[in-house]
Formats: sequence, structure tokens, C-alpha cells
Amino acid sequence: MVMIKYLITYSLFLSNFIVSGITYEVKMLNQGTTGVMVFEPAVLKINPGDTVIFKATDAAHNSASIPGMLPEGASSWDGTLSRDISVTFEIPGIYGYQCTPHSMMAMVGVIQVGNSRSNINNIKSAANTFKSKFVMNQGRLDDYLNALSVQ
Repeated sequence: MVMIKYLITYSLFLSNFIVSGITYEVKMLNQGTTGVMVFEPAVLKINPGDTVIFKATDAAHNSASIPGMLPEGASSWDGTLSRDISVTFEIPGIYGYQCTPHSMMAMVGVIQVGNSRSNINNIKSAANTFKSKFVMNQGRLDDYLNALSVQ
């Protein structure tokens, strides 16, 4: 009887890991290994149901989705400055995000959820418009999008 209780408890414990996704951490930084005003890592490939915690490692940053750079039906997000924000990604596709006050410095990142790249053309079109306001690091967003194809 005791063995059955342990097996049931163990099975329930394992099912929590199977049902819930993985949690990733992305740091919001003034200076990172790839330059100034960056998310690290800036490019992620995750699975539907996974969560990303954007950590306010340095002050005066946020994470916000970029309009036009989300899969159809996906929810946007807009984090508060200097605060962590947790986002769970359910809909497959590519997501673009930014630090709102530092977007002109190309403080951006991309996340691919699942294997779907069905919205890549929409993302690239929106990226062309969005990056026109960059005053530095003009190639950063393109580099990140290109990095998705090799992951």
C-alpha cells in the first residue's frame, strides 16, 4: 500500500514537469557580451508553453512586444521599467520584442516558439520599418532574425 502511494505521488510529481513548460531567463543589460543596450540572450528558440522571465538586471529597461512582430492571435506584452516580467508563449511562431526607451539603440530580441516560421515574412516586413528608427546597431535585428535559421 505504501509503495502504491509513492508511485502515485511520483507520477503526479513527474506530470507537473511534463505539463508545464521550461522557464528561461533573459537579462536586460546596459552592457553585455555583444555590446551596449542588449538582451542576453537576445535570440531564443523555445517550445509552446515555455515561459521567459525578462530580468531587470540593470535599471531603466523593460520588455515589450513590437507591434506587427507577433504571430497571429498572440498576446502582446508591455513590461514596466526596471521590473521583471514573465511571459508564457503558447502560440507557435516568431516574436519580436524591445526595450521601449532604448529601441532606437536597437535594444531588441527575437523568440521563435516551436518550429513554425509561418510569420517570418510579416516579421521581416515589420522589422524593415521598425529598424528605420535605429540610431546605432542598424544590423542587429537582421542578425538576430538570421540567427533563428541556424538554430
